[in-house]
Amino acid sequence: MAVSSGEGKATPERHVASRRAGEQGLLFDTQVSAPPEDVGYRGPTACSAAGITYRQLDYWARTKLVEPSVRPAHGSGSQRLYSFRDILVLKVVKRLLDTGVSLQQIRTAVTHLRDRGVQDLAQITLMSDGVSVYECTSPDEVVDLLQGGQGVFGIALGRVWQEVEGSLAELPAERAAADDRGDHPHDELADRRRARRTG
Repeated sequence: MAVSSGEGKATPERHVASRRAGEQGLLFDTQVSAPPEDVGYRGPTACSAAGITYRQLDYWARTKLVEPSVRPAHGSGSQRLYSFRDILVLKVVKRLLDTGVSLQQIRTAVTHLRDRGVQDLAQITLMSDGVSVYECTSPDEVVDLLQGGQGVFGIALGRVWQEVEGSLAELPAERAAADDRGDHPHDELADRRRARRTG
C-alpha cells in the first residue's frame, strides 16, 4: 500500500505541481495535538462525528474492521467507548466506501493505519483510484500518482483530524473506568444484574 517516493526529474512543472499539492492542503504540515487516551465517546457520538449510521458502527465493530479501543462491549447493558483515533479511522472508512473502494482494500488500509503513531497519521494523505489505496507522505508522491493517472481522489488525514476534533468539541465524552469489565459506572441494568447474581 505504501507509495515510494519518486526519483523523477526535478522539472519546473513537477516543482509547481508539488508546491500546489502542498498549498492546497492535501497534506503534510498539519499540526495536531494528541487527545487523551483515557477519554472515550459512546456509539451515538462516534456516529455523529464520523458521519455514519449506528448500524454501520455496529457491523464494523462485530466484523473487527474498527473496534472501540477505550472500552469494548461486554454483554448486554455495557457501552462501547471509542477513542478519538477510532473515530478518525471510522470517518476515513466512510469516505473510502463513499468513493467505491472495496471493503477488502479498506481493511488493508485500516490495518496499515493502526500501525502508525498518532502524530504520523496527521501527515498522511490516502490516495485512491477507486480500486487500490496508496499512502502518500510528501507532495512528490502525490504528483507521481497523478502523473501516472492513478490518483483520482485524496483524503488528507490531518484535515479529517481537524474535522473530527471540531465535531467532538460539541459532543459528550467520558473518562474510561479504572476496571475494564465494560460496565458503565452509572449503568442501572448492570447493577441490578450483579445484585441478582450475588443474592
